[in-house]
Amino acid sequence: MSSFRHAENKSLWVVRELGLPAVVRTCVSCGHVRHHATGKIRVNANGKQLDVWLLIGCERCDRTSKIPVHERVHVSSLDHDRLVRFEDNDAAIVRELVHTQRKLDWTGTWDLDTDLPFYDVQHDTAPLDVLVRFELPAPVRVEKLLTKGLGLSRPAVKRLVDEGRIRLPTALDARVRADFSFQSSGPNSHAPGPSGSSEK
Repeated sequence: MSSFRHAENKSLWVVRELGLPAVVRTCVSCGHVRHHATGKIRVNANGKQLDVWLLIGCERCDRTSKIPVHERVHVSSLDHDRLVRFEDNDAAIVRELVHTQRKLDWTGTWDLDTDLPFYDVQHDTAPLDVLVRFELPAPVRVEKLLTKGLGLSRPAVKRLVDEGRIRLPTALDARVRADFSFQSSGPNSHAPGPSGSSEK
């Protein structure tokens, strides 16, 4: 079933997750900077002390590297259920650990689910409220979402924004990574004035 729903001029667009982002760090063997999560977490016990690492592999030479998660922590300081999930290579924990890395490459990690064309923003007279929901915190430029979702060129989207036909909560060239909504209006509509009422 599609993740896109449309009813009473309200629509839901979903930034759908295709895969985990690449971890950006320099490989000591080949110098490549993109690494993928192997899906493995290594837990090493030394008496009551634990080390926990996320394992990543270089996308060029496949060398495995370790990213510290916990170093020399007492076993009693870790939540037992979370420790078990580390030991079981829990997929949700792997995803969480990847998303907390400082430098990530989100290329190819997302797609936009819509059910277009059902609404022609350039010609339909009815207004439309769109909620954009993110399955993953990928930083996506607003302009790219609109061109992809509405099936329009960048100049066409910019013109509609400049005319007030598309009203955004942020700049068109901003990058967003969390849910937001925007509105579009028909060709005979006017953008609200400062008071919130339509300008005459």
